[in-house]
Amino acid sequence: MQEISAELRRHAYLLGGLLAIMWGTALVNFLLFQNRLLLYGIRPLSITGLRGILFAPFLHAGLGHLMSNTIPFAVLGWLIMARSIEDFVIVSLVTMGVAGLGTWLLGGAGTLHVGASGVVFGYLGYLLLRGYFERSLGAIVLAVGVGVLYGGLLWGVLPTVPGISWQGHLFGFIGGGLAARLLAKSGG
Repeated sequence: MQEISAELRRHAYLLGGLLAIMWGTALVNFLLFQNRLLLYGIRPLSITGLRGILFAPFLHAGLGHLMSNTIPFAVLGWLIMARSIEDFVIVSLVTMGVAGLGTWLLGGAGTLHVGASGVVFGYLGYLLLRGYFERSLGAIVLAVGVGVLYGGLLWGVLPTVPGISWQGHLFGFIGGGLAARLLAKSGG
């Protein structure tokens, strides 16, 4: 029981720490920098815009934007972390890289992309596709459950709402699928 408690504390510290960075950055950005930190987001096809691959997931265009990413980031992130913290770190890094680079390559000229939604879509892609790649009962049941709860998000990979980075969503999902393939363990 102590092992489980210690593991859950590690999960809470890691997820809570990342969310604290997002919220702290948002508050500092809004209160002290009048949103100028958003310039560190992804700027497609701009050399300086490449830095946004690292910074964009921690920057948000407003409180509503941040709040809409917080719960799915925590829930989906924890579902990945429940398997292993190492998987969570790998999925997060692969997703950030693929979502960021895809957005940088295909985002509209003169646009700016910020937010953790690319990572959220990566978590969704990982959890949905892990069942396919592993073919284990547990992974399939988890994929179905995640699909029921969060499957509606998949519409976000389409260019339906102006001003929303569907590129980040699409490439985040692809990054999550790539991570699922890379981390797949043989089913049983």
